[in-house]
Amino acid sequence: MMKFADLIDQHVEELAILDTVDGGRLFNFGKAVDIPQVAENLRYYAGAADKIHGDVLKMSRELQAYTLLEPIGVLGHIIPWNFPSTLFFAKVSPSLAAGCTMVIKPAEQTPLSALYYAHLAKLAGVPDGVLNVITGFGQTAGAAISYHMDIDKVSFTGSTEVGRLVMEAAAKSNLKQVSLELGGKSPLVIFDDADINMAADLALLGVLYNKGEICVASSRVFVQEGIYDELVKKLEEKAKAWVVGDPFDPNVRQGPQVDKQQYNKILTYIDHGKNEGATLLTGGKPLGNKGYYIAPTIFTDVKDDMLIAKDEIFGPVMALMKFKTIEEAIQRANNTRYGLAAGIITKDLNVANTVSRSIRAGVIWINCYFAFDRDCPYGGYKMSGFGRDFGLEALHKYLHTKSVVTPIYNSPWL
Repeated sequence: MMKFADLIDQHVEELAILDTVDGGRLFNFGKAVDIPQVAENLRYYAGAADKIHGDVLKMSRELQAYTLLEPIGVLGHIIPWNFPSTLFFAKVSPSLAAGCTMVIKPAEQTPLSALYYAHLAKLAGVPDGVLNVITGFGQTAGAAISYHMDIDKVSFTGSTEVGRLVMEAAAKSNLKQVSLELGGKSPLVIFDDADINMAADLALLGVLYNKGEICVASSRVFVQEGIYDELVKKLEEKAKAWVVGDPFDPNVRQGPQVDKQQYNKILTYIDHGKNEGATLLTGGKPLGNKGYYIAPTIFTDVKDDMLIAKDEIFGPVMALMKFKTIEEAIQRANNTRYGLAAGIITKDLNVANTVSRSIRAGVIWINCYFAFDRDCPYGGYKMSGFGRDFGLEALHKYLHTKSVVTPIYNSPWL
């Protein structure tokens, strides 16, 4: 695993290029952040690989017992297209450390870096048959993994709709274990005492980062009424200055959507927003005559029952809403079938504590957003799935607990 990480460090530029060509990731960001971080992710779990152990148990009878943590076995990993490298290693690194073998299916839109990683794994000395990459479509290759009788667990990241199909396939085959990291409609709650400039920067980052193609996007922004008008002006100003274009251009902050299907889906939701009566503040249209570029889009006067406030759009579209009280903010933030993430912007520690403990979501960011770390578990509540990536929780989800018990006779040490 350490050698694998070293080889990734030696091929950062090639790997970043592949993710940019395939999925529209910003090249400079991939080169500076994505690829170096996956190498560090490998090293983190490599350090844990020889520290996996069970417990000695204090039994209530004349028995001696301990637990073993053993690899689950053969894993199937199904990975989405929005962060091809990051999500590949979110699953592969802890799986290797746990001692599992695996079959990995990257998204059909973004297979190239996964194939390159398989090549580097072989060069690093990962034994044949341990890390296997197959390319294909979800309906065929993904279904084959989910239904396979010799796969012991499936870990899937993607849409809630496909997550249901994975669970159904697991139930209909060998009752294999499943972990799911699914969709989101994450709230960002901005209180009156927030710094306006910082709040606007975080709100825009939360919905425009990676062109909005991120499951934890803060696509529902709730602003307390005292600063609402001022924040709207600031958001409009910053959104109009946001640079969209060629992802290889170092000055660009937003590249193209991944493909025509996703591009059309986002534009359809923008039309829904207009037709349902939301006010279009900025954007709302394609950019340029070539490529799948969409202008940063902000809607105001959004109601909680509008489609743009309920559905995961997976694009650069913000639904901006006003609230009065902390109780209202909590109720509306939780008024969603999803529960992946949430953000809170306030200078009041009591407000931050109250809201963070009241929102049903797997990760809460206070005065920050997208604050991921390899040591911090990440996953959802409700229809955003179950199971955790990152941290030692990710390692343990690929391990079985075995109890070993033997009788002891006439011992004074019970």
